[in-house]
Amino acid sequence: MKRIYFSRHAKSSWGDLTLKDIDRPLNSRGKRDAPLMAEKLAQKIDQIDICISSPAKRTRSSAKQFRKILQFDDYSIANKIYHGSIEDVMDVVHTIDPKHESALIFGHNPTFTYLYNKFCTAPIDNLPTSGLFELISTAPSWFDIDTTNTKVGFLIYPKMYL
Repeated sequence: MKRIYFSRHAKSSWGDLTLKDIDRPLNSRGKRDAPLMAEKLAQKIDQIDICISSPAKRTRSSAKQFRKILQFDDYSIANKIYHGSIEDVMDVVHTIDPKHESALIFGHNPTFTYLYNKFCTAPIDNLPTSGLFELISTAPSWFDIDTTNTKVGFLIYPKMYL
């Protein structure tokens, strides 16, 4: 069984409007929420085999907080996730090494909200910052994951715990 965890980056700072979008860092709330959500995910799962992040600074910083708590070794950047569509993100999923059984992917809205809604039975309007959800798939390989063999396991976000 394949398990994929999708996490929207933690809250980013808009304090320096001269920064490019890709270079925006986390703000104080983001620095608080990312480790909180990493702890909550750690309570629900056994391990993460691979983590894949958008190249944006806020996603990489969020992933770093999760790495401290979940201690995964395999980490990579996928440019397709940044400003990517559902299809772009699923292309990244479909190319995960077959040796892995679980993956944690850090990205952005609105794509992650759309992705959640594609696999769920109760759609949401918005995946909050630091929100994350699990997809559970019975597909024989990462390449075969689609809506016919995959469903949402859980959805969690900071306001559930604060």
